[in-house]
Amino acid sequence: MNRFGHIIIREWKRILSLKVFYLVMLVVPVLLFSFYAVIYQKEEAKHLSFAIWDDDQSPVSRQLTFLLEQREALNITRRVSSEAEVERLIQQGKILGAIHFPVNMQKDIYSRHPVNVTLYTNTASLVPAKMVYKAVAEVVITGSSGVILKKLIKTGMKADQAMALANPIKLNSYQLYNASYNYQEYVVPGLITVGIQMILIISSMLALNYEWKTETMQELYELSKGSALTVITAKTIAHLVVSWVNFILIAFVVFPFFDIGISAATGKFFVIYTLLSLACIGIGLFISALFKDVMLSGDTALFYTSPAFVFSGFTFPRWAMPWYDQYYATIMPYTPFLDAFFKVYYMNLPLHYAQADLNKLLLFCAVMFPTAILLFQRQFNTSKDEKAIRAVHN
Repeated sequence: MNRFGHIIIREWKRILSLKVFYLVMLVVPVLLFSFYAVIYQKEEAKHLSFAIWDDDQSPVSRQLTFLLEQREALNITRRVSSEAEVERLIQQGKILGAIHFPVNMQKDIYSRHPVNVTLYTNTASLVPAKMVYKAVAEVVITGSSGVILKKLIKTGMKADQAMALANPIKLNSYQLYNASYNYQEYVVPGLITVGIQMILIISSMLALNYEWKTETMQELYELSKGSALTVITAKTIAHLVVSWVNFILIAFVVFPFFDIGISAATGKFFVIYTLLSLACIGIGLFISALFKDVMLSGDTALFYTSPAFVFSGFTFPRWAMPWYDQYYATIMPYTPFLDAFFKVYYMNLPLHYAQADLNKLLLFCAVMFPTAILLFQRQFNTSKDEKAIRAVHN
């Protein structure tokens, strides 16, 4: 076996024998990915606690209340009688929203006067508040149109004419790619992949400078004959293969078990996952070659990777961020990966739709690996000098 193969096998042995490697690369992913999936196992935010404040006490308000009770997103748990009571219950976390039907609501609807129905939501819980609003808005709009429709039909108007007056514009809504607002389907893949970025950068960050800590750098130097190119290429292959093990865990164990994702897009997912892995390994090796000190390298890697989820645009659009935050997002490989991930995995589009994002991931590789080789060659030369000094003293 040539020296290249020896270094790959040596690296796998280190990953399996050194706690700092096998915990980060093999144990933590299993626990972390399963934990993320279990958190969102309920999948959808349903049966959100809700209150009714009915000052009208009319057939129309009772009909609207009945329709609200049929909404799966809502769970009517309270009847209240004042705004102060609504606020107190929201503050206590007992309800997430409430609706107020004003006095004379039915009378005003029949006389075609404007009616102000008030919806209270706890927007400190942003997503549930939006789901409450969506459910209530659909009921109020549909219900009020139905009331007017019945009144017009009673006057002798034909049903189609009455419908045209009561509801002149019909809105058809289609939710694409996550129609049920499934948390598990949407959030879990994002959390898992951002976790992969952190795991890969931290583990590959240890690949070089941890040789100094374990006092095995001289052994590595002799095995590679002082070639930083050989070492970095071999270690990259070793870490990439381990990252593929985690891909198998994600794509063929976690996702199918929790019924996440689109199985038809697995091949395309593998392509962008591999490019993300290479970009992260390149960054980790660059940091490792830049700093000999393991603690300093670790702090740098954590500082770099920790904000990835926030700045990537997963939960908030990047275009709405300040320019300097948008710039910071561009220097993390997770950002172009996420853009590609949405296109080829969530939407199941062909890979060429994500070509620009894939090119950005390739750019990370093109910059990081050569730079890491140059920096690590300097470390290797230091190792050679130290060997020469020890030989003189002996």
